[in-house]
Amino acid sequence: MSVLDAVSYVLPTPNYLRIPSAGVDVSDTSLKYILFEPDSYSGNKLQLKYWGDIDIADGALSRGEVADVDELSRVLKEVKSRTGVQHVRVSLPEERAYLFETAIKRDTPYKEVRGLLEFKLEENVPLSPRDAYFDYHIFDEPSDSSQLMVGVTVYARETVNSYYEACRKAGVIPLSFEVEAQAIARASIARGEQGTHMIVDFGKTRTGIGIVHRGELMYTSTIDIGGKELSNALRRQLGELPEHELTDIKNTQGLVRGSKDSRVYEAIVSTMSAIKDEITLRLQYWDSRATHTEDKYVDSVILCGGSCNLKGLPDYFTETLKIDTVRADVWQNALDIEEDVPPIGRRYSYGYATAIGLALTSFMQNL
Repeated sequence: MSVLDAVSYVLPTPNYLRIPSAGVDVSDTSLKYILFEPDSYSGNKLQLKYWGDIDIADGALSRGEVADVDELSRVLKEVKSRTGVQHVRVSLPEERAYLFETAIKRDTPYKEVRGLLEFKLEENVPLSPRDAYFDYHIFDEPSDSSQLMVGVTVYARETVNSYYEACRKAGVIPLSFEVEAQAIARASIARGEQGTHMIVDFGKTRTGIGIVHRGELMYTSTIDIGGKELSNALRRQLGELPEHELTDIKNTQGLVRGSKDSRVYEAIVSTMSAIKDEITLRLQYWDSRATHTEDKYVDSVILCGGSCNLKGLPDYFTETLKIDTVRADVWQNALDIEEDVPPIGRRYSYGYATAIGLALTSFMQNL
């Protein structure tokens, strides 16, 4: 924890000075938003004020790249209309992010850090400093270490600028842009947790992978397989069924052997095996970098995303990956669900993990 973080923790910003901001999760097919407000009776609790899901026209975004700024602007205007807030925190696509670690001398003056990192960009990402935006986080290291490790996140300027332009046209002010997996970590990993966890965001069209170490995103990747492929596999076995029926089959039979129709398991397991193999490759790559650093080995896999309701999915990954796998508790850092049951159903809440994490940003020092 930095000095500024420590001061903010002891003397947090009063709630009346905080800028209300909605967490906005943008995918290729839809936009989800969440807005919290402080509990009027308790300054260290939140209430869920607004939430929703807005469809985005086909082709407006492709693999995270904005092809139609006006369409994205339209849905952002709708968020503003529904919530009444002008400020937003927006997700950026994992598949467009570049992450790397580097070391700097402990005695490097703070004002020189950014310039020093600019020189290291071209060594680590296929972008020049003039074509990139980047942010960084300095990790706490033992005081006797002569170096500090820095995690750097980089995006192409054109990617960020397209999201910014959509916000500008919609009349909303972006307070921050953030990689999806980092926002998910803020929602799904308990505050203060120092372990290493893999986040698997199982969406409709793709599966996002993030590895978080000591609360910070260190690695991200994307698998171009999602819930849509499971539906296609089921249709090949069961015939043309409407999507809502296929979703019910996935959620009630899924990856459980001996379900009432063995064709369901056979259809789903082949697709899930392909995802499992891709996850295994990424775990092997990560472990090869974590040699001799025991605390960097992945402790658990945390599932979220709209397609993670597949029955038997945590058990399947636990058995095949040999790592404990659980579905995310996406409300743990926002609400006490024993006292305040959120109006979003449990199955739907997994798809709101990114938006929840983004919306939490303004309140983390108070919670």
